[in-house]
Amino acid sequence: MKFIVGKKLDMTQVFGADGMVVPVTRVETNPCVVTQVKNKQKDGLDSIQVGYGKQKFFRINKPTKGHLKDIKWDDTATVRGMVDFKIEEGSKLEKGHVITIDAFKQGEKVQVIGRSKGKGFQGVVKRHGFHGSPASHGHKDQLRMPGSIGATDAARVFKGTRMGGHMGDDKVTVKNLEIVEIKPEENILFIKGAVPGARNGILFISTAESNFEVENLKNMLKNEKEVEKVEEVIEKVIEEAGVKPEEKVEELTEEPKEEVKEGKVEDTKEDTKEEKAN
Repeated sequence: MKFIVGKKLDMTQVFGADGMVVPVTRVETNPCVVTQVKNKQKDGLDSIQVGYGKQKFFRINKPTKGHLKDIKWDDTATVRGMVDFKIEEGSKLEKGHVITIDAFKQGEKVQVIGRSKGKGFQGVVKRHGFHGSPASHGHKDQLRMPGSIGATDAARVFKGTRMGGHMGDDKVTVKNLEIVEIKPEENILFIKGAVPGARNGILFISTAESNFEVENLKNMLKNEKEVEKVEEVIEKVIEEAGVKPEEKVEELTEEPKEEVKEGKVEDTKEDTKEEKAN
């Protein structure tokens, strides 16, 4: 699983190979560093803690300084924030490894996690899409009110009733977004479509789980087909030669024995000739 932390810059548009306009989001993805490797036995899950951003050492507290004592961008600065990403068992990432934009490829599908824009306290019309009440026939100031929220029998408001309240500022995940273009020299990703959050918001980008499983499955199928092809070729070669594998084994095992026997017989014959001559 590949992952990186980025910052949303703005939205723009690019032209594809077919000449069609594609709306994209520009995301700045500066290098990230692995600050901790967690395992299932000790920490309860297999994950990687990744540090992103940059800030000076004097701005962090002592426990964090101890945790990041080996993680330095330079003599005065370290990472600004940290986040965990789940990984597969047996990952080769270690503390101190740097993750860059080069890990991603154009056309790859990713999922983006961000924090949506906060909209404060909103009523039911904007928050839940209520149509409101008719504007005539006795409706005075109840055009955008929710209406009844309960009944006499229950004498309470049921959990989950749609009402006015705080809207936005939630964790939002968008999957299967395509990487349209990559600019490694500027550390910028062009991701197709919109992503959650406002400008300069932090985004957590990773390869989509479903896409990752399909790729692994395809690789397994390819390997099995290649093995079957090799076995078929070997069988054809053996058939054309007209030799069975069992016969080959017998020849290899019998030939050295015969050579040894013949050698012994020849030696004894030579010895008898020498005795007669004497």
